[in-house]
Amino acid sequence: MRVRIVLTMLVLSVSLHLVGQSKDTGKDVPTPKIHSAHKATIYSAVLPGLGQFYNQKYWKIPVVYAGIGTIYYLANNNAKNYRKAREAYDYVSNGEEYPIDNDLVTKYSETDLQQIRDYYRRNMELSWIIMGLWYALNIIDATVDAHLFDYDINDDLSLRIEPEIQLQRVSPIGNNMINQQLGIQIRVRF
Repeated sequence: MRVRIVLTMLVLSVSLHLVGQSKDTGKDVPTPKIHSAHKATIYSAVLPGLGQFYNQKYWKIPVVYAGIGTIYYLANNNAKNYRKAREAYDYVSNGEEYPIDNDLVTKYSETDLQQIRDYYRRNMELSWIIMGLWYALNIIDATVDAHLFDYDINDDLSLRIEPEIQLQRVSPIGNNMINQQLGIQIRVRF
């Protein structure tokens, strides 16, 4: 019995000592970590996907790189076709006679080659513009996620939409009538 009392007193004294120590020094109490939107923006601008990593949205990193890879593939493919069509157009428009390894020269006329060249040039330029927009979207996504990182939705926020029917008695002289109104009631609580 005395051993239990002594052990209980020992445990209580140690726990009270630790509680008192954390209040006095303040070193044992963790400080809240502030999530910086500025850091997320800079990280995502330096290396696409790094801002998403900082925001702990790991599933978005493959999406960012899949978009970059797809757009790069399309831009590179359009650039290759543009160079081939430009070479064929220059060959035909200059009236060259030397042998060339370009199958477009024998298939199309000069005006067709000009249209093909312009088509691939337009698509190549659009691909690079879309790449820039994808890069900007990556930065914007990281910034918005960082701003909403600590956003807390508690139980006090609610939206309730219910149908409502109201009955009113309208009593013109000598005649009782009931007027019905149908509507929607919206309640928002903060």
